[in-house]
Amino acid sequence: MKKTSHLRKLRKSVEKVQDARRFEHTLGVEYTAAALAMRFGGDIEAARVAGLLHDCAKCLSDEKKLSICRKNHLSVTEVEKKNPFLLHAKVGACLARKKYGVENPDILNAIRNHTTGRKGMSLLEKIIFVADYIEPGRKHAPRLAEIRRLAFTDLDQVLVEILRDTLRYLESSDGDIDPMTEETWRYYSQH
Repeated sequence: MKKTSHLRKLRKSVEKVQDARRFEHTLGVEYTAAALAMRFGGDIEAARVAGLLHDCAKCLSDEKKLSICRKNHLSVTEVEKKNPFLLHAKVGACLARKKYGVENPDILNAIRNHTTGRKGMSLLEKIIFVADYIEPGRKHAPRLAEIRRLAFTDLDQVLVEILRDTLRYLESSDGDIDPMTEETWRYYSQH
């Protein structure tokens, strides 16, 4: 009962700070993260909490994200300075801890690394990274049906495929590429 009421309160809090489209995505990530945790033997509640909070800073203005980084001494890369929307994961982990009371370092890391990944990700980090990409509301990613099938078969291989598709998309659209995304892709494509 306690876990259910905690998740319900968390869901209501997140709904207040997200627009309807973002909140629908958030619920999709929560659902997908729970399904992946069940499939791969992860902590279902942690997956749900991380899924609910992964975009808790997404609807903040770029100025607010930069301000939170300054106030909390969070490093900001050159790519992030040029594209402050990329800070939502880093700022989200900070808010998860300070505003939503999350103390579990694995949940905080899953939120912090859900867009770029990192070398040596935990099971939960992989689950949130993948769930964010494949949740039911997502429509426009390349090879989405294939990626969704692979996600429930081989989590490491699907990471490689998602990172590869992301890098290809950013290269073809002349988008700035966060060096961590490239580093994560290289790491998992060699392991």
